[in-house]
Amino acid sequence: MSASMGRSLAGKVALITGASSGIGAATSVLFSKLGVKLALTGRKEDNLQKVGQQCSHGEKPLLVPGDLAKEEDVKTVFDKTVNHYKKLDILVNCAGIIELGNIENTTLEQYDRVFNINVRSVYYMTMLAAPYLIKTQGNIVNVSSVNGIRSFPNVLAYNMSKVALDQLTRCVALELAEKQVRVNNVNPGVIITELQKRGGLDDEAYAKFLERSKETHAMGRPGQPEEVASVIAFLASDDASFVTGASVPIDGGRHAMCPR
Repeated sequence: MSASMGRSLAGKVALITGASSGIGAATSVLFSKLGVKLALTGRKEDNLQKVGQQCSHGEKPLLVPGDLAKEEDVKTVFDKTVNHYKKLDILVNCAGIIELGNIENTTLEQYDRVFNINVRSVYYMTMLAAPYLIKTQGNIVNVSSVNGIRSFPNVLAYNMSKVALDQLTRCVALELAEKQVRVNNVNPGVIITELQKRGGLDDEAYAKFLERSKETHAMGRPGQPEEVASVIAFLASDDASFVTGASVPIDGGRHAMCPR
């Protein structure tokens, strides 16, 4: 982590969604160490409180529990953030869910759940944030997936949602570029979080999934949330001042693999 990155982020105000676990939690802790003023949201209040306690460097974070599948919760989280800090410099859209299923068995209810969290809430949060980010010439980092770059069976709705998120990133980057607002996303591979378990894998299936990840990632292992968080911090910092509309794979080379 460069010294210039820390200097450019210190004192900035960041809103991080999905902060109660996984990549969102790791990003929150790292941002706290870098001196960022934080507004954190997540569905599980107990977990959010624990993450807030880990963000003990500098100012205590603002914690706003909420379910971003609900439009009113998105608005509440955003309004409480800007009412508390009076500005916004960085938006990290990290909240996301996965559902197992293919075209033969994925229900419309599953499809709607995935898109409401992974796409619609990001769209709405970005819409709300844009006027404030224009004022501060801030930036957005969206957390997508290698599933937005490559195609995989049996997670159809999730794949589609991440492609949509990548396109949202590029389009908004172009729309806000002349106003000096940068918009980028990261595309993680398999990262050791609770995502897949919450999506339906039991402990045995998840263990097999992680073992298989040693073969599906060129570097021979799954990743850690902190490895994604460090790239998010880079993209949010002035070290990435000429980067916008980018999708950055953080997947141990998985996006480049062509199994034979």
